[in-house]
Amino acid sequence: MKLFIATLSTETNTFCTMPTAMSGFEEYFLRHGTATQEPPNLMTEALHVWRDKGESLGWQIIESLTAIAEPAGPTTRGCYDALSAEILSDLADCGGADIILLQLHGAMVADHVEDCEGDILARVRAQCPDATIGVSLDLHSHLTDRMLEASDLIVHFREYPHDDATACAIELFDLAQRAHAGEITPRMAYFDTRMVSLYLTKEGAMKSFVAEMATAQAKPDVLSVSLSHGFPWADVEDVGARMLVITDDQPDIAEQLAERLGRRFFELREEVTTDYLPIAKALDQIGTRPGLSVLADMGDNSGGGAPGDATHMLAAMLARGLTNFATGLFWDPGVVRICQDAGVGSKLTVRLGGKTGVVSGDPIDLDVTVMGIDTGLGQHLGTGLEPMGTVVWLRLAGEIDLLVNDLRVQVYHPEAFEQVGIRLAEKSVVVVKSLFHFYGPFSQISDHIVQVASPGGTQPAFRDIALTKRKLPYWPAVEHPFLDTSLEKAG
Repeated sequence: MKLFIATLSTETNTFCTMPTAMSGFEEYFLRHGTATQEPPNLMTEALHVWRDKGESLGWQIIESLTAIAEPAGPTTRGCYDALSAEILSDLADCGGADIILLQLHGAMVADHVEDCEGDILARVRAQCPDATIGVSLDLHSHLTDRMLEASDLIVHFREYPHDDATACAIELFDLAQRAHAGEITPRMAYFDTRMVSLYLTKEGAMKSFVAEMATAQAKPDVLSVSLSHGFPWADVEDVGARMLVITDDQPDIAEQLAERLGRRFFELREEVTTDYLPIAKALDQIGTRPGLSVLADMGDNSGGGAPGDATHMLAAMLARGLTNFATGLFWDPGVVRICQDAGVGSKLTVRLGGKTGVVSGDPIDLDVTVMGIDTGLGQHLGTGLEPMGTVVWLRLAGEIDLLVNDLRVQVYHPEAFEQVGIRLAEKSVVVVKSLFHFYGPFSQISDHIVQVASPGGTQPAFRDIALTKRKLPYWPAVEHPFLDTSLEKAG
């Protein structure tokens, strides 16, 4: 038995003016068949699982490209063509495979290809028409007809933050093994819930709905149930949440269950989503509250394609005269270079942030002391360790600590601050540039977490996002999208 595995992953914010080029993959994670020789991160955990399980069965494992880039704008034509061609070339060179398992993202857009995952899968299918093809997707994906037509199995992460990558990889491997052996005949169907938003799965109605999906998956003839949450900052035709069901040779059951669960999800739309506070109200809320407060600078989450250099939150806090807080990670390679040249202990005036565009706000001139410079650090996302690039710790008057780095990455874990020497237990507030991935680890050190609808490239104003390519109306832009057919675009 021959198993072929590969990863190509980035999440595209089509409103971001920063292109995703080969440098983005080279800076974050680019390996040519050697990813499983290193410790896993979120998007390589599946490869480790598949290799280990395949080798335990005595299978031949062909490991191809692993290419991961931090989210930004559309991938350049040359970069996408080169990376996708490498996977197809490796597949041809090994003479094809019996089972092909791919860890993709699901929301990758190139200059010339809107559905990169569908494109890759279709080309793999054309090259290996008889192979069993399975794909693991991030839940912030655009589930498309082309993906379903070209693959046998699709499994999404079910948790956000994503702490179930290993479990999903095991599920996909086991299903692919059974399908190739003829034990099951997978049939897939999805239902468009007509919702565009974000959904945190760790509490409340959304946590209950994930449990409801698990209960449905345990029914006879049902092989897998997962929800594609969609990636809201992408102006593509298939944006939005879609419910996916796989059954064992029961296409009618797949369609019926996908619709039932999808409509149930729509009924819960107000309960599974959150209203986020603007900056002023969030700062009012922390007040003189004792203990550590955690504020999420949601609008500047590089993990969703924002630049990572927005100054809106910092400017508001400084204007209020707040002290004894920490914030980061600010992406500002120029400031990092200046601080490296000056050295630890130097006192400087730096112009921080606000450099990539209007969404980032204005640069701020700051008098700082360089407290530390570190290279090669990482922070945990689940069991994987994500790189941070070169990190500079800057201190302002009033015990204000800033983390600045040269690799666009969101904050996942308190260790991003702690390992450089910033003691969060001694702070009144920490502001993290992130959406939800920080939530679990930071909830261990604070019982007061506030998610802030700050301006920026990932501002959570879902009613107002300019989605021009979606054909069907969607909530929250339309209150009743299943009833209001007057707004449907001609397809």
